[in-house]
Amino acid sequence: MTIPTPADDAYPYLRAASAGVRHHTRALARPTPATPADRLHLDVLHAHLTTLHQLLDQLAQTTRPPHPAAGRHLATAHTRLWQATSEVHSAFHLLPNNSTEEVEAGTCHPERLPEGPPALTICQRHLTAGHIIRRKTTPTDLRPHTTACVR
Repeated sequence: MTIPTPADDAYPYLRAASAGVRHHTRALARPTPATPADRLHLDVLHAHLTTLHQLLDQLAQTTRPPHPAAGRHLATAHTRLWQATSEVHSAFHLLPNNSTEEVEAGTCHPERLPEGPPALTICQRHLTAGHIIRRKTTPTDLRPHTTACVR
């Protein structure tokens, strides 16, 4: 027999992750001079997005059989989150390296070792997530989504 979890105690780790993101957003919005994102910041954000991407994938898989419409919406959210994750990965490579060298604009070279941590970990993470999304979607699904009215 399982005891139902009260709504305010459900999913404590998700609640903690959301609280952490909210706190970080508030800290960035303080009236101090804003500093642009750096590579480490984008690496951590990319890790958060890829983990959320995995969660949405699992939720879509388990929800789709009993509730097909809800499962399709979760699958769509999964695809859109992949697009956001991919853009964060691209932005990471457009930022200058911490050293005096500049990074080649927007390139990720999976066939050779990148310039070292955190570039190595972000590229490995991105390639792993990319394999998953490409097995479950079509190239048409991965095109950027626009909400503009087309006449």
